[in-house]
Amino acid sequence: MGDTRDMRISEISPHDDTVGGRLLEVQHAAYAVEAEIIGDTRIPPLSETLDELRARPLTWAAAYDGDLLVGAVAWTETADEVDIDRLVVAPEAHRRGVGRALVEEVTGRAGDRRIVVSTGRDNGPARGLYERLGFVKSGEVEVIPGLWVVEYARG
Repeated sequence: MGDTRDMRISEISPHDDTVGGRLLEVQHAAYAVEAEIIGDTRIPPLSETLDELRARPLTWAAAYDGDLLVGAVAWTETADEVDIDRLVVAPEAHRRGVGRALVEEVTGRAGDRRIVVSTGRDNGPARGLYERLGFVKSGEVEVIPGLWVVEYARG
């Protein structure tokens, strides 16, 4: 993977057969890394099928290195708030600014609206990214028994 100067971000749809399979592949690989970090494989998107992913009412943007999708972010939004539902980066693209660029894409689109996001409580790399980007911890939730997430907000 090249550096982030070669990266392009564009809105995508998981319904597009040219990206759906790769998006799911990157999602599974990214959540496998998080599962390893937090010591728990019960992260729902880790086992999501393409049909399940496509059924979610999310807006997606992807980061590309050349023609290769290397990361994606998905969100929902209202007039007052943007909720980052997921941020996934291919493991081979970690630590290259992909996640940061994708979150900045969403924050740019959010304008003055509040932005919320959550991640595994023990996922230090993700928590560090959100904190560096100005998100403030707003709570912790046990989403299923023994699986905790930290909630963040900005704005």
